[in-house]
Amino acid sequence: MTAPALVGLDAAGTPEVWAAAGFTVVDGVVTIGHVAVRVGVGEKGLAAWALTGIPDTTNIDGLPTRVTDDAPPEPVEHPNGASLIDHLVVWSPDDARTIAALTDLGLEVKRVREDARPGFRQTFLRAGEVIVELVAADRPPAAGPARFFGIACTVSDLAACADLLGDRLGEVKPAVQPGRSIATLRGRDIGLEVAIAFMSE
Repeated sequence: MTAPALVGLDAAGTPEVWAAAGFTVVDGVVTIGHVAVRVGVGEKGLAAWALTGIPDTTNIDGLPTRVTDDAPPEPVEHPNGASLIDHLVVWSPDDARTIAALTDLGLEVKRVREDARPGFRQTFLRAGEVIVELVAADRPPAAGPARFFGIACTVSDLAACADLLGDRLGEVKPAVQPGRSIATLRGRDIGLEVAIAFMSE
């Protein structure tokens, strides 16, 4: 079996609001790097992910899942300069449980970080070209499913992205990753209920 890879996401938002965020939409799909984002699914946030290279399942610790044999899509150019999804953020009330569910399917833990934000722990796993950033509070595990939080996209020129989006983009700030910058899309201002950030290369 090949290594697990993220090749698709289902996300809320009409094609028009995704276009207002600077993305190219073709037949209801926004292809970012080698990930096809099907838009208009659900009312808010990310509804599901599609993975290759894992056993057949519809749910991974509460994360709605589509298993596919489809080849990753070819990248598409976007006015905002997005070239790939740098990372997908997942929240878990019990990260040990969620990590076990992910590693059982073949994803590999690459790093654990406990000093990025006080009171939180981050675990990084690779799923193809995308990093899954699993975030949990540094406290005893709680009940409840894991859930998708949002995505961070790498853009070729963050300053140009900021110029294009104007007030639709928040302040450009230093990212946790050394030498990189990040800015958060003000999605609600344009009716896009998906958490999206843009990062420099």
